[in-house]
Amino acid sequence: MKKALITGVAGFAGGFLAEHLLSQKDFNVIGTYLSEDQLKFTSHIKDMVELKKLDLLNSEATLHLIKSAKPDCVFHLAALTSPKESFENPSLTITNNIAAQVNLLEAIRGAGIDSKILIISSADVYGLVNAKDLPIDEETALMPVSPYAVSKLTQDFLGLQYFLSYGLQIVRVRPFNHIGPRQSASFVVSSFAKQIAEIEKRKKEKTIHVGNLSAKRDFTDVRDMMAAYLLALQKGKLGDVYNIGSGVSYKISEILYTLLSLSTEKIKVEVDKNLLRPKDEPELRCDRSKFTAQTGWEPKIKIEQTLKDTLDYYRNIV
Repeated sequence: MKKALITGVAGFAGGFLAEHLLSQKDFNVIGTYLSEDQLKFTSHIKDMVELKKLDLLNSEATLHLIKSAKPDCVFHLAALTSPKESFENPSLTITNNIAAQVNLLEAIRGAGIDSKILIISSADVYGLVNAKDLPIDEETALMPVSPYAVSKLTQDFLGLQYFLSYGLQIVRVRPFNHIGPRQSASFVVSSFAKQIAEIEKRKKEKTIHVGNLSAKRDFTDVRDMMAAYLLALQKGKLGDVYNIGSGVSYKISEILYTLLSLSTEKIKVEVDKNLLRPKDEPELRCDRSKFTAQTGWEPKIKIEQTLKDTLDYYRNIV
């Protein structure tokens, strides 16, 4: 059995990654979390995962965990993940995401452990992409438009630097939007789903508040994305970077009206200026051909199913 360490196991993606690794029957999973209130998302796997409370900003504690756990593979998911919130507190997002990764990589290097490491960047690093450059491959110019995107770009290149400078076994991925049950309502699809569920239960007036509906995004089910993460570490070329996404982009308005069609309520749509970002990418669409050629991965879950599962999740908890 291999030891897999997931930083940020209590986050949206982390829980699904733990489930996927456990389903493979090849891994003992260790997961870090930051605070007890996050553990509600891991209650269904808490007896199968070795949970470790860890602040990655604490370099000594991070080194201690790496030395004691001696992981064969590391999936670095822990980060502040909201582009919108990064505009409100850019310094926090940038310093947190960069310092946490530096401490993790320094711990692995300092412990002399030969772990394979997956660094999670983001498609947001591409930012303002010209229509002629769509779909986006790994050679597309990097034009980040949020502090979050800058932090992920730095994480991305830190991964490359530690591979080139120290020979750490690092693979980098740039995932496009991934969605599904348990995602925070601070993200667009879950925000829509939560509002619809609240309206259905008469906890909210029959108006859904939205931001920019004209942006187009490439959405992948989180369960497909976590399968891709494992394949990236197993089959990806060390030092290389891969775009992961469905290859299809949807207008946010399409996503909204698909969700609304799943409800019997007649719901009014209202734009809330507070939900608009200072700058938003008009379209992000993935060219995953490099990753698929390397690993054979392609998404399996249709977006209609993902949207239904997300709405049903919120119907069960609001």
